[in-house]
Amino acid sequence: MRNIALAVACLLLLACGKDDIISPEDKTETVVAGDDTAGSNIQTDKEDDNVANSTFDRTVKVVFSGTSAKVTGTTEDFTISISGAGVTITNNGQEAVIYDLSGSSSDGYFKLYSTRKQQILLNGLNLTNTKGAAINNQSHKRTFVVVKGTNTLADGVSYSQTPDDEDEKAAFFSEGQLVFSGDGTLTVNATGKAGITSDDYVRFMASPTVKVTSSAGHGVRGKESIIVSDGTIDVNVSGTGKKGFSSDTLVYFAGGVTNIVTTGSAGEVDGELTGVAGIKADLRFEMVDGILNITSSGTGAKGISGDNVAYFKGGTVTVNVTGANYGTSSGGGFGPSGRPGGHGQGSSTEDNSVASKAVKFDGNMYISGGKLTAKSASHEALEAKGVLVISGGEVYAYSSDDAINADSDLSVEGGAVFAYSSGNDGLDANGDLYIKGGVVYAIGSRSPEIAIDANSEEHKKLYLTGGTVIAVGGLESGASLSQQCWSAGTVKANTDYAMFDEKGNVLCAFKTPNVSSLTLVVSNPSLKTIKYGVKVSGGTEYFGGLYRTEATVTDGTACTISSYSGGGGGMGPGGGPGGR
Repeated sequence: MRNIALAVACLLLLACGKDDIISPEDKTETVVAGDDTAGSNIQTDKEDDNVANSTFDRTVKVVFSGTSAKVTGTTEDFTISISGAGVTITNNGQEAVIYDLSGSSSDGYFKLYSTRKQQILLNGLNLTNTKGAAINNQSHKRTFVVVKGTNTLADGVSYSQTPDDEDEKAAFFSEGQLVFSGDGTLTVNATGKAGITSDDYVRFMASPTVKVTSSAGHGVRGKESIIVSDGTIDVNVSGTGKKGFSSDTLVYFAGGVTNIVTTGSAGEVDGELTGVAGIKADLRFEMVDGILNITSSGTGAKGISGDNVAYFKGGTVTVNVTGANYGTSSGGGFGPSGRPGGHGQGSSTEDNSVASKAVKFDGNMYISGGKLTAKSASHEALEAKGVLVISGGEVYAYSSDDAINADSDLSVEGGAVFAYSSGNDGLDANGDLYIKGGVVYAIGSRSPEIAIDANSEEHKKLYLTGGTVIAVGGLESGASLSQQCWSAGTVKANTDYAMFDEKGNVLCAFKTPNVSSLTLVVSNPSLKTIKYGVKVSGGTEYFGGLYRTEATVTDGTACTISSYSGGGGGMGPGGGPGGR
């Protein structure tokens, strides 16, 4: 059941007091990939980005009207060129200027040269350039974009008038910083290149609504960074290998609501096989606050992807990747029809395949707060090629492959983790796997895969020293279990269970997934009794009633529990024990 979830409040209370326990060998994780400080020197809360802190010397008005345009408010310090509804302004003076753009044209543009900071006021503008960018800001200085009223920008399919020595990369392009604010709406429809691009950074502040649709390029690209502080940003991209948000350095969220949809597929771009992503942050991704929703439906797509490090510190992130893997594999990583291969098989080669994953980073991943929900239909839901450390927050991962995977060590030190795989391991580490605190509810629902798997083939281990664990499918063989684990026998599908302490007090009630013939393993310092087939009433419901805290529990049958040391995910073919 993909919508099975975890009652965070109850389980966190159960885990309380266990976070400080150290494993017998005093094992610690080793960072093995990436530079965790990369991009951290970028200032993400610059006072100078607040337009209210700036003063302007002059307002220049540009009014578009069909096939013509009118410019007023200039002096001899300005050079003005008007060709039909195409307007080019050069500010040769020292004034900081507001460019007030309004009116409508289906064949016009606004182009700006300046050595001073400026404000572009979008004041009821409807502007389409059939031969290139609607707005082309060649200034390298900070440009405030204040959105007032309803505004629409669109580019042309072909950028046929771009000078050889200039860039023109989007329907709204800027060489310098773009800082969006205001209370209006801006819609950008891009068919030739990207929607919004800065060769410096893009920042969204209080509190415009920005809607970007791009069929040929990225949605929003900030070469140095993209920072979302506030506002509502809706991005929809459909091009081959394109990204909703793209940055060579940092993508950072501190507020606002961002919705990204990608429908394109992986494919060849400039001679290289390139995947699709809702967000691609080359050096650093940080989620501090706000709401982020990503849906990707094409083949070879990822929700959030990066070449280095990721931090999830707060806010709410929901990622749903529904597309199949792209291409073929000689290593056994993909099975028929693009489905993932079984445990122990190889991975796809980079030159002919792109895996569809919800959240994937080539370096380390740190989760310390907020709520992260990751769903992937064809491959891992949550993957770090370096270490993966969860110390707080809520994590929900659903996948047909490993729900949560680390190519190196994986450590749960706090928070609440729910990992459900319909065809592989719930939690899987290619290095050592540590559970030191918090809560883990893991489901590995296909033998011989298991709920919680460390790389014992390479002499790695699962170290369980604290926290609360519910494992449908068992634990890795040879695990080091400092905290008592219990087997409650074979799990009963779609059944209500309750956990009790030694005085008969209800710890919590939970419902099992729609699987059977798998071992149910639990670990909690207060647990003495488990019953199944109980009746649950009252209390606080979580996730559609699949979990309850402070509930009244009646009836039920006591499970026969026995000490458990790991191994055996369930029943293999013919009713025999599942192998590893």
